[in-house]
Amino acid sequence: MSDTLSDAEQAEVVALHDAAAGADGYASLGDAVRRGIEPGHDGIPVRSFRARDDHGRLVAYGAVTPADNADPPHVAAGIVVDPEARDDGLEPVLLRAMTDDVAARGGGRVIWWRVGADDRSDATAAANGYVAERDLRQMVVPLPLAESPQWPDGVDVRTFVPGRDDADWLRVHNAAFAGHPEQGGWVQSTLDRRMRDPWFDPKGLLLAFDREGLAGFCWTKIHEDEGVGEIYVIGVDPSRAGRRLGRPLVIAGLQWIAERGVPTGMLFVDAANERAVRLYESLGFTTRRTDRAYDRTVRAPGRARRREP
Repeated sequence: MSDTLSDAEQAEVVALHDAAAGADGYASLGDAVRRGIEPGHDGIPVRSFRARDDHGRLVAYGAVTPADNADPPHVAAGIVVDPEARDDGLEPVLLRAMTDDVAARGGGRVIWWRVGADDRSDATAAANGYVAERDLRQMVVPLPLAESPQWPDGVDVRTFVPGRDDADWLRVHNAAFAGHPEQGGWVQSTLDRRMRDPWFDPKGLLLAFDREGLAGFCWTKIHEDEGVGEIYVIGVDPSRAGRRLGRPLVIAGLQWIAERGVPTGMLFVDAANERAVRLYESLGFTTRRTDRAYDRTVRAPGRARRREP
């Protein structure tokens, strides 16, 4: 266990992660954890945990890192295990070590994101005091769609201009995701970090304006190595509720993705958000997998009481 990864260790983790993704068809580590272990991660603090086989080969890796400007604050945890070592009980060992480490450092709320959750991860979580807090569906749709965006009267759409639209975008984003554990409470530095990511393209961030200003947005992300375009974040100012902006924003984002020659659209949606799920299903999306957030508030070890003589 350590706070930083050497270049050689970083290469080991990347190779392990790639092997798992090749077997599963998806990445084991969520964005919050992956960002902390990648080169040029802007100093995001990460606690790394490793398991090696008898030959010294890395077969499992876990990490905890503060969630980026999360509201309420918490640390995000992630684990990746070599596909050939998944029957060796390494995931529970790493989760226990990570939880104990958080406790030793004063405790706090931990959210373990298990990509592709199943009965085994449910059992591991429960054995370590974690509760299934929410599910995210990953939904996909073939592109292009047959439908074009139909905007309400008085709505104009253009692409994001860095430096000009930052403050308006942050205001609408934070209003749309108030209290959300991952998306809520973004500040300028949070947005700046995303704009420095190699995948960022301001033309893929669509802004919808009405007479009162920025009303909603659809931010897309192209995964070139997977042939997938993601609706990364989509939001509507709560003051515009009922103005029917959600559907055209989704369609416009997917249209932009399709124009890049990408054959599949993808997004993540909270399984409890039935209204959003119905919208996406009406556009042809189907659920490919479910990711699960397991939640625990970890307490610091209490000091033993001194006995009076």
